[in-house]
Amino acid sequence: MPIPRAVAVVTDGRRALVIKRYLRQESASACVMCEASNQPGPDCPGHHYAVLPGGHVEEGETAESTALRELHEETTLTARIDHLLWTGKHNGRPASYFLMTDVAGTPLLSGDEAEAHGPNNSFELLWAGADQFEELGLYPVDIRPPLTELLGA
Repeated sequence: MPIPRAVAVVTDGRRALVIKRYLRQESASACVMCEASNQPGPDCPGHHYAVLPGGHVEEGETAESTALRELHEETTLTARIDHLLWTGKHNGRPASYFLMTDVAGTPLLSGDEAEAHGPNNSFELLWAGADQFEELGLYPVDIRPPLTELLGA
């Protein structure tokens, strides 16, 4: 059974906090993004995309506590959960998307993402409006419509 994913949705007016990514693996077979896009061939071409802060639910955690933990680990922000926005799939895994409220701090890249940041695995926090989702490659694609609606765009 796939490990569930929990996601923190942080908004600022008509923008959402995203993690802009560039990922290139040594081979397509080692790359989850190559697998998700059914990339043919042995070589991973590298992928530019963006995701919302989040990660996998660890044993003994709730999806809610995971969303809060991942938000803090990836961005240094703290928050409370307002409510569950929607559920979906992320690379075949069930995913729960939670709207954050009472967000405190300044977003700074931290945790595993900051440690792994480099030429073939880069991370950048940024505020993105709905008009940027396609250009950034916001992933998974099916979150774009409900997020656009949430932002009132």
